[in-house]
Amino acid sequence: MLIGREKEQRQLQQLFNSEQSEFVALYGRRRVGKTYLVKETFEDRFAFRHTGIQKATREKQLAAFAESLQKCGMKKVPVIRDWFDAFSALGTFIESLPDGKKVLFIDELPWMDSPKSDLISALEHFWNGWATYRHDVLLIVCGSATSWIIQKIIMNYGGLHNRLTKRIILQPFTLHECELYSTAKGLALTRQQILETYMVLGGIPYYWSLLYRELSWAQSIDALFFAPEAELQNEFDALYASLFRNPTHHIEVVTALGTKKAGMTRGEIVATLGQDTGGTLTNVLKELEQCGFIRAYNTIGKSKKDTVYQLIDNYTLFYFKFIKANKQQDEHFWSRSLTKPVYAAWSGLAFERVCLQHLSQIKTALGIAGVSSNAYSWIYRPKEIGETGVQIDLLIDRDDQVINLCEMKFSGDRYTITKQYDEDLRHKVNVFQLKSATRKAVRLTMITTYGLTPNPYAGNINNIITMNELFND
Repeated sequence: MLIGREKEQRQLQQLFNSEQSEFVALYGRRRVGKTYLVKETFEDRFAFRHTGIQKATREKQLAAFAESLQKCGMKKVPVIRDWFDAFSALGTFIESLPDGKKVLFIDELPWMDSPKSDLISALEHFWNGWATYRHDVLLIVCGSATSWIIQKIIMNYGGLHNRLTKRIILQPFTLHECELYSTAKGLALTRQQILETYMVLGGIPYYWSLLYRELSWAQSIDALFFAPEAELQNEFDALYASLFRNPTHHIEVVTALGTKKAGMTRGEIVATLGQDTGGTLTNVLKELEQCGFIRAYNTIGKSKKDTVYQLIDNYTLFYFKFIKANKQQDEHFWSRSLTKPVYAAWSGLAFERVCLQHLSQIKTALGIAGVSSNAYSWIYRPKEIGETGVQIDLLIDRDDQVINLCEMKFSGDRYTITKQYDEDLRHKVNVFQLKSATRKAVRLTMITTYGLTPNPYAGNINNIITMNELFND
């Protein structure tokens, strides 16, 4: 059963009903449900299906393609020596089929691009020289290697330039979609438990499919990550290897960013890594951002060279804080951590990341869904003796001359603003207004799980958003 994805299914169906040939690139990170979406949308309406083989030679890739042609009904597959032969054979096979739209689904296309394979040139020739002259082809190429899809297909400036008729990036589930999935799977989780699970797994449907109905959510996390031969025990390496051909630099960068809550500038990343790889680092940062592992933002009064890169991927943060830290191989490591300071520190940071991933829900809760705005963090480092630094995790800078200064607090109950915290908040506002020189009105906004405990200090908060509002569609 397919949960969510109504928009993407609608787009694919419209392309199927088109009166011209269509070329679609569908991409997104590993386990996000790309293949499942296509299979559920078209069911038995495929004319041709093929999946690339990870780390296979060109010869093995070509042999697998020939086998797919045979399985899809081609009675006599010609000798296939290269990708030009392969796509020529595909064209011949499609021409033999009855009238009607032909859905061609090539999954994990990046894996088929082995060194010196000429795959892209052959695909260009197939599309430009054959498919575009027909009106009945729907070609869907898919892959987890987002950076490859973007560089080789979407941003192609050769024969495929402007040939793509649609690109669909499949995003992770929102909290709303995870709640729908949880209900459909009979997991019987409360909203707080769904939120905490999301803080660990993010919105990756496959991860959620592995949760156990018979276990509590905490026991499920132990079973998935810390039990002997746990399903996701080695997911970190597999995840980055599936997305990037040479993931070493990507892992080094996210490891560095994992040590800084507010993120780092490029210069700080270089200092941490101990080397500046120039163009390589630029590409790594770009690819990590494209794949949703990090976000890049600029703050008021800062130039592009001051861009801050922040790690926002839920699973990667969980990996660094808990999986990598489980030196004793404790199969109940997660359950034992729930009452320790490490959990409190992680949950606060993870909740902030979930809020950043649900900015549209926050804007809706504030009543500003239709107002243009930018979201970023802001840091002021002391420059004079006697000054104190300020870090603001989320600012929503609105075109209607208002800035929401957002504080995000995870708690098992209503959050209580103390006298000291009230002073800290007022100090943040004062420093931000002074150092940013903004002329906009600044509104204090609290985003918490269950709201605020009523007291005199709570009255100083302009907007209060609860966990429930993050679950809105």
